[in-house]
Amino acid sequence: MNTVPSNRLRGKVAVVVLLIVLAAGAGGVALLWPRLESAPPQITVSPAGDMLGAAPLDIVVADLGAGLKSFTAVLAQGGAEISLASEQFAPPVGEKKFAVALAKVAGVKEGPAVLRVTARDASLWRFFRGNEVVFEKALTIDLAPPTLELIADDRYVNFGGVGVIVYKASADTASSGIRIGSHFFPGFPGQIKDRPEHLIAFFAHPYDTPPEARPVLTATDKAGNTRELKLAYELKDVKYRKSTLPVSDSYLQNKVAPLLADAAARQGAAKDVFIAVNRRLRKENEDRILAITGKATPEMLWQGAFVQLANSKVEANFADHRSYSYNGEAIDTSYHLGYDLSVTKQAPVEAANAGRVAFTGDLGIYGNTVIVDHGLGLYTLYSHLSAIDVKEGDAIGKRQILGKTGETGLAAGDHLHYGVYLAGVAVLPVEWWDQKWIDDNITPKLAGRSGEEIAQAQQPARGAKATKAAAKGGGKKRR
Repeated sequence: MNTVPSNRLRGKVAVVVLLIVLAAGAGGVALLWPRLESAPPQITVSPAGDMLGAAPLDIVVADLGAGLKSFTAVLAQGGAEISLASEQFAPPVGEKKFAVALAKVAGVKEGPAVLRVTARDASLWRFFRGNEVVFEKALTIDLAPPTLELIADDRYVNFGGVGVIVYKASADTASSGIRIGSHFFPGFPGQIKDRPEHLIAFFAHPYDTPPEARPVLTATDKAGNTRELKLAYELKDVKYRKSTLPVSDSYLQNKVAPLLADAAARQGAAKDVFIAVNRRLRKENEDRILAITGKATPEMLWQGAFVQLANSKVEANFADHRSYSYNGEAIDTSYHLGYDLSVTKQAPVEAANAGRVAFTGDLGIYGNTVIVDHGLGLYTLYSHLSAIDVKEGDAIGKRQILGKTGETGLAAGDHLHYGVYLAGVAVLPVEWWDQKWIDDNITPKLAGRSGEEIAQAQQPARGAKATKAAAKGGGKKRR
């Protein structure tokens, strides 16, 4: 009997079976391989400091491999463990975010503690136990917010203008200042005579902030606890003008289009060219100004009233709302964030007060520009210059020549665009030219006088003016 064919057949069958087994094994390995990863989960905790307070503690646990199977967060304090979070996941998840307000967790007290976060993934590694990671950190719990005391307030503020307050914050304060709308104005220590613990804050009621909005004095400590104190004042209404400016073809060709770097954009429709400059480029330029003027030198570099450009006339006002028209069609709008000061052509431009040059150079729609830092977040801006005679970093004095007026940028004629900025916010320039405004609102506060002392000192003068006015009125009645 011939058994060779039978043996060959059995051999082929064995090979096929082996291949099937190997394929099945390979398929099983391929299927299970993601579950065999050895990378542990990732844990992120914020805030990252070693102080925790009433502000939420944010915990993020992630595993991009097999996914999270479980996690727990506890706070060890005084020999006890307080559960902050605990969760099991079926099926596994890639990420879990958890926020906890420690002030609302029963049993949490002020003082030292240890935060422990444990996470395990759904991997089959380590004999199906998965990968585990433990985040542990020693920290201090502080649930008490800092204290605030208002020393001198500002009872009258111009809409678009500046107010000044003096206050005291407790020693544990990490940052403090005034918030109104989306704007924040920091406070500065060490400026008040004989009162090193007092802080001064210059703040604006911005032109683009509703009149009914009111500022809040705020202080935050290292643990993230915050105290707030609402400020009250009489807002003096300032009427800002509206105007319509026609855009000519020659202005578009000679002034607007050259500001676009893209040659194709310069050849577009007149309306599109203007809007590209007035919106996109203006936004870029104003963002650059904000980046420069949003920084603060923590000392006052100026003294006394600021000065207006010699022999100049105000041609365009602060916060004018401009509408632009082309061939009778309204095409865009903008706010004019400064004064346009006209004088003779290429007139010398003087620094309004002492300070340090923070920027020189071309600034798009503003043309050749100088920005001067006066300290405590206060800046002045000089634009459309035909020449610049200072460089960045120069210390300058009041009335020092910065350059010459011109018509660079979008200027339609030779003039100076003059702006005042506080913590990056454009503010009403005229009050800074007024020595009386400075004497009433700033000087006594720097001298360490309280709000009541300032009000009492000003009351006799107001009373005398009222008496004098009444006497004049009475005389007219008698006649």
